Amino acid sequence: MLRRVEFACAALLLVAVVLLIAVASVARAIGSPLIWSIEVAQLLFLWLCIFAIDLAMQHGRHFGIGLLLDNLPPTGRRAVEIFNLVVLIGLLGYLMQFAWKNMILMHPRLDGALQTPGSYFHASMVVGFALMIRTLIVKLVETVRKRADA
Repeated sequence: MLRRVEFACAALLLVAVVLLIAVASVARAIGSPLIWSIEVAQLLFLWLCIFAIDLAMQHGRHFGIGLLLDNLPPTGRRAVEIFNLVVLIGLLGYLMQFAWKNMILMHPRLDGALQTPGSYFHASMVVGFALMIRTLIVKLVETVRKRADA
């Protein structure tokens, strides 16, 4: 269910970015530029990237190094995968505290013509880390449960 919600959010954000850029292009061409369009497009694109990263991780399409794993027996491969997942979850959990502090610190900072609080941009790190931690925990549970020779 959450995967579908994330995909729907990503699709809506992509459509919004494309429409905003199209409208801003037309407005600029007729001599009435939307000065806030770049800021909003950047914010929407940032959030789109966060959802896309997590969706890629869920589908196993995120960047990974297979050279070591491809040359290990199934038991060794499983052990390395579990170790990697535990390290990544720990790292993201550690970074989450700094992302949270950064988001709080950036709230008073107003960006651009719309005077958007900076926390709107920096909250994407907090949400992104939380989504990735959730995805990695699910992968860890699946990896631990599956048999080594499967």
